[in-house]
Amino acid sequence: MKIVWKKGFIRLVLVAGILWMFLILIALLFHVWSCQSSVSFFSAICNKDSKVFTVLNNMGIVPEPLNLQHRCPIPLSNDPDKIVIPKGRTPDDIVKDLSYVTDDELWNNGFQRSPLFGGHQNWSQREESFKLKSTMKVHCGFVRNSGAEMAPSDIKYVKKCRFVVTSGIFDGYDIPQQPSNISLRSKKLFCFLMVVDEISLTFIMQNVTVKEDGHGGKWVGIWRLVLLKYPPYDEPRRNGKIPKILLHRLFPQAQYSIWIDGKMELIVDPLLILERYLWRGKYTFAIAQHKHHHSIYEEADANKRRKRYARPLIDLHMKIYRYEGMESWKPGGKTISDVPEGAIIIREHTAMSNLFSCLWFNEVDLFTPRDQLSFGYVVYRLGGLFKFYMFPNCEYNSLFVLHPHTREHSSAVEWVKNITELDGKGSRMKESRGGLGLWTPYPGNLDSVVLPPVARTSKAG
Repeated sequence: MKIVWKKGFIRLVLVAGILWMFLILIALLFHVWSCQSSVSFFSAICNKDSKVFTVLNNMGIVPEPLNLQHRCPIPLSNDPDKIVIPKGRTPDDIVKDLSYVTDDELWNNGFQRSPLFGGHQNWSQREESFKLKSTMKVHCGFVRNSGAEMAPSDIKYVKKCRFVVTSGIFDGYDIPQQPSNISLRSKKLFCFLMVVDEISLTFIMQNVTVKEDGHGGKWVGIWRLVLLKYPPYDEPRRNGKIPKILLHRLFPQAQYSIWIDGKMELIVDPLLILERYLWRGKYTFAIAQHKHHHSIYEEADANKRRKRYARPLIDLHMKIYRYEGMESWKPGGKTISDVPEGAIIIREHTAMSNLFSCLWFNEVDLFTPRDQLSFGYVVYRLGGLFKFYMFPNCEYNSLFVLHPHTREHSSAVEWVKNITELDGKGSRMKESRGGLGLWTPYPGNLDSVVLPPVARTSKAG
């Protein structure tokens, strides 16, 4: 009886396992089919931003037309070797002399245990920073003794970098992706700099080959790893904004830069990118428009649904912008969109471009780390005086191949549903070094502010 029972149980387990795998296969095939279906009911089921869809896409299971539906040809020059690089720098017509606050006054006066990376910008200083003058001094991160320090060997190396392609990996959830289609001219002209924290450096060294040169530099293929020691923020997403937005502060000798997110593989020669997005139209800043959203309030609503940060703090952030006159985006307005895709940013580091980056970073430092919520607000506050090129999203998707994160990032603050969860000293839910503008009494009555209604315009948004 024992032998018969044992054999029957094994057969039952095998049959159940086969049926379970069959059901999973049917579900995967249905997922792929629904994303291609022209029937609105079934296409609404598809979530192209899901982890399952990303894995299927990278495995090549998703048919080619679906992979490329958000891409379009970029009107690039044919040959990087024939591109003429402009001589000198674009002249600064509005802001001619830009300097930065380097000391935290509260720390110097003994009111703060350690200096904050963004300093203690008060509301009147913030307001003054949006008034453009020939000579300006603004907060712009990198307050003395506040962290985000580079090794001497890296400081020496980046001093020679006038053209840079930069990326960043924080909290160990990506590995460097090697760019492709890079010309020999660009390999000689550009520094490829991958900014990492200590957690990511350890993770990278455990998972890919890292070579060390005779001067202490660490390399993964074409990328030189640049370690930022002493992360200044509690939230890794906020630390990642330092190289992304303040690239001109991190690498002050750079004249031109291309930022790409760490999970992206660049597939277009960087010289062709500079010619297309900066030099051809005489711009100093270029960024893509968001695939789904045009209004910051629509983007904020999507951030709350996807738990990208504490919901009540996103609402407070948006109420401040609404109180300060930021309207919902409308067709035919002053901008193509108020929401960018921030994963690729192309810049010439002029005084005006650098000022915009500083003001953008200050908003990220004061409020939520969701930089897409702040970009359009800073454009609005500068009253159209900051000229930039916001290019089509389909071109943005043609610049790179997207790779999935090695793991999903999450922090406690992203799951907060109401403000009481953040109350109390030492709460693990609350950041202690960033977003302090959300905890500083605002000089205006926000109680009567009503956020604009949001109509969800995209299934994926």
